[in-house]
Amino acid sequence: MTRRTIVSAVLLCCLIPCVSRAGDPPRLRVFYTGHSFHMFVPGRVALTAKAAGVKEYQLAGTQGIGGSRVLQHWDKDQGDNAARKALAKGDVDVFTMAPHLKLPDEGIDHFVELGLKHNPKMRFLVQQSWMPFDYLDKRVKDNAERDATKLDVDRLRADHAKWRGDMETQVKALNKKAARQAVAIVPAGDAVVKLRALVAEGKAPGISKQSELFTDAIGHGKLPVVILVSYCNYACITGRSPVGLDVKEPAISAELHNLLQSIAWDTVSTYPMSGVAAKRP
Repeated sequence: MTRRTIVSAVLLCCLIPCVSRAGDPPRLRVFYTGHSFHMFVPGRVALTAKAAGVKEYQLAGTQGIGGSRVLQHWDKDQGDNAARKALAKGDVDVFTMAPHLKLPDEGIDHFVELGLKHNPKMRFLVQQSWMPFDYLDKRVKDNAERDATKLDVDRLRADHAKWRGDMETQVKALNKKAARQAVAIVPAGDAVVKLRALVAEGKAPGISKQSELFTDAIGHGKLPVVILVSYCNYACITGRSPVGLDVKEPAISAELHNLLQSIAWDTVSTYPMSGVAAKRP
């Protein structure tokens, strides 16, 4: 065997693993960007996908910036901008974003344009978070005030609807430009409002006070909120229901865990802009 033949054989062997074989499962490479109301999601989605046997799920990367708008992720130094690098390589199938209250957010448009340029089939998820400090025009001072004041559920729903409406306007324009539903909204905030309403009614197992949902005045989530929001994102990413999945959560009761799974799926599967067909378990 000649030297040239040996080199060619070695190169061929190196290339073989990179070639997709017939029957290989499709990849679901997910890149997450966002702030502290979102960046706990990747680890929990991975656990849920494993419990559900979603073998195609892969973590493509993360980029977190505290208190950020999506535009800050776009403007991040390009030498250290993992999100833009991944999209430019076409190595992402689903890309998540978590805007702040200020909308429209130009960063969403920029990322969608870049992503579709290098992977025309990719999807984008924009998380509608829950309202910082509870309301648009009134801020709670701390958790003690949350417990001392009766929750105004109607006002809370109206404020979330306004925030979500601004988000929907931007997303609809992007989908019109893409000529398909390339961008979807994760209605995490709506799910949190449902949970808060159940707590106020005494219908959330093991939770009697609003302060048991948040760590501080701004509204960083404690475990029940973290689990709920993560299930909302899982449902939008995979199109699957989390209801009934055996994901170990020893710090909360099985009853509460089941309720969180149900709230997440009910919210996502009935919201038209989530991109998920309503397949009730």
